[in-house]
Amino acid sequence: MNNTDAVTALAALAQDSRLAIVRLLIQNVPAGLTVGLIGEQLALPAPTLSFHLKTLSHAGLVTTTQEGRFVRCQAEMSRINALIAFLTDDCCGGRPEICNPPGRC
Repeated sequence: MNNTDAVTALAALAQDSRLAIVRLLIQNVPAGLTVGLIGEQLALPAPTLSFHLKTLSHAGLVTTTQEGRFVRCQAEMSRINALIAFLTDDCCGGRPEICNPPGRC
């Protein structure tokens, strides 16, 4: 991941509904959820949800798959993990073992 990719991903997450969508999808890895279930659980109208999913998809944080008449959304964990790795790459002066000592979350 480079700076441009990180900024795109972080910008996509910098909105309450989009952050909630990603967190909900992470809770439902690997199966994901249909667009309808996401809308129900987060009380988002279809046009609003569609807009947010497009933004998250463009950032590479969410993938969608057509399943008959339903669309299934999944968190793109490789991209999310790459973002986390990018943010913590130089953690603690290159000594990641001191960033998160055992027994601490």
